[in-house]
Amino acid sequence: MYMNMKTFAKKIGMLAAVSALAVSTACSGGGSESEEAATTTDTEAAGKQEQVAFTDIGSDIKGNEKPTPEQIAEVNDTLNDTYLGDIFEQKIPSNYAAYPFPGDVALDVWMPANPDVPDMNTQVVQDQVEKLTGIKVNFITPPVGQEADSFTLMISSGELPDIIIDPGRYPGGLEAGVNDGAYIDLTEQMEKNAPNYSEWRNSDEMRRKTTVTDDGRLLGFYGIAPYSEWMWFGMLIKQEALDKTGLDVPTTIDEWHTFLTKAKEVGYAEPLNYGSSYGQLFTGIINGAYGVWDWTFLDADGKVQWGPAQPKAKEYLTTMQQWNKEGLLNRDWATADFNQRMATAISDKTAVMMDSPDTMWSYWKQQNGFDFVGAPNPVLNEGDQPQVSYKNFMRSGTNAAITTQADNVEAAMAFLDFSYTKKGWELLNYGEYGKVHLIDADGKPYYPADSYIYEDPDGQPVATTLHKYRMHNWPDIRDEHNSNPLIVAEGSYSGDIRKTWTEEMDASVTMPPITFTQAEASREAELGNQLSTLRNEYFAKIIMGELPVDAYDKFLAEAQKMGLDEFLSLHQAALDRYNQR
Repeated sequence: MYMNMKTFAKKIGMLAAVSALAVSTACSGGGSESEEAATTTDTEAAGKQEQVAFTDIGSDIKGNEKPTPEQIAEVNDTLNDTYLGDIFEQKIPSNYAAYPFPGDVALDVWMPANPDVPDMNTQVVQDQVEKLTGIKVNFITPPVGQEADSFTLMISSGELPDIIIDPGRYPGGLEAGVNDGAYIDLTEQMEKNAPNYSEWRNSDEMRRKTTVTDDGRLLGFYGIAPYSEWMWFGMLIKQEALDKTGLDVPTTIDEWHTFLTKAKEVGYAEPLNYGSSYGQLFTGIINGAYGVWDWTFLDADGKVQWGPAQPKAKEYLTTMQQWNKEGLLNRDWATADFNQRMATAISDKTAVMMDSPDTMWSYWKQQNGFDFVGAPNPVLNEGDQPQVSYKNFMRSGTNAAITTQADNVEAAMAFLDFSYTKKGWELLNYGEYGKVHLIDADGKPYYPADSYIYEDPDGQPVATTLHKYRMHNWPDIRDEHNSNPLIVAEGSYSGDIRKTWTEEMDASVTMPPITFTQAEASREAELGNQLSTLRNEYFAKIIMGELPVDAYDKFLAEAQKMGLDEFLSLHQAALDRYNQR
């Protein structure tokens, strides 16, 4: 076993806390120039590089709406990428020297399950990746809902796969996993064995800064995008609700109260579908109007503060308690899961959702014919700029680590590195050529009207096919704005809503992806778990009217007693180190 059981016993006690809190960890990155990363003096690799010389097939593929079987095979079955254009400011690497990887190599990869693809071994894109890289992969995907228990059991057994997707589940985070001997420190091997990842992450300062530890180590492969993705979560209003109430899109808290009250009067029994902790935790929305952000944020001086402890918290809680009492919120807001929320969303009870416009484009527009509009986060005073506590930092949210029990580290790195090639970008984002996507005259992939994404032979909706025929969440160069089929579908306006939110709302309060030292991580997780539990209990009970608003004073005193100041000092120290990277 890679770590002594005493260390593990202490670590495992913090696992639930680490899983529950969305602790940001950015632990991968370089130190070398991209030109050096794309070059190797290894004789065998150089020989392979010479073999990867392709005939330019751009004239046959670009703008071709009816490719022949031979042309489809040339694109899908070879590493030839000469038909792909350079559509971003920085060019995507095309170093294929490692492929096909020599020998008979098979890797075990653990990753959380996706409800739409419960068995990743049947995922069509990954089958194609195996063929192109020459590396076989056995995916270990626990049943949906059992990911946390599966991860805990795997770590405690000491029997690890070659690669773990979402390695930050480790108690204390990815860096703690490396320090404890569960994951490999890849710093010395990254340039040689992952030239594409190295070149891509070094091609932009933000990508470099957010994928390296405070002490300059490279611990894993991060999903790093060509741009900072648009804000993805906010207030969405059914167009019919605006029509029935005769009111404009509200902007201030008072206007929102007027609109929700009127919506209830015209028949929406529970007009605001409130809650959804998976999104609100990162964006604020109503509470942000009062500066009472859900978790840590940056104040005007760039210092770390804790949202629930801000001066206007009582005002926020008074408002939400009133709205709840008046029946303006869905009654099950504190307990509803995703499926329950969507069932209510499409009913005549709901006028407003707090959710992703991509999700609601599928559930509201595509599946049920409801048009909708996006509203900016509420403000207290007319003319104030809406704020949001979300910024993407060119990070897609999915990462991977190689474990110390990997039988072939070079193969594991080559497998992950393929995702950062131009061919990998095309395949993982857009799926199979021919059935799923084509290439336009400029060398940019797109989904034709008869794409399997939109016309699935099994009749599944786009919300499912976007996972079935492409990789939506993977450590790669995620091209969300161009490849998310819910954004680029004909007639879709979800991307317009997200872009408008991003451009018109102030995200300066957002915390960057900081990391904690090994000693800090355990303590931060312990304090964070306690503070989160305390906040959730008090805020929910106050909003539901089970406690008076004045109970907030007791909450704040208990938070201070728990160690709020220490918690903030840990975050401040991590932020100071991040700013020095």
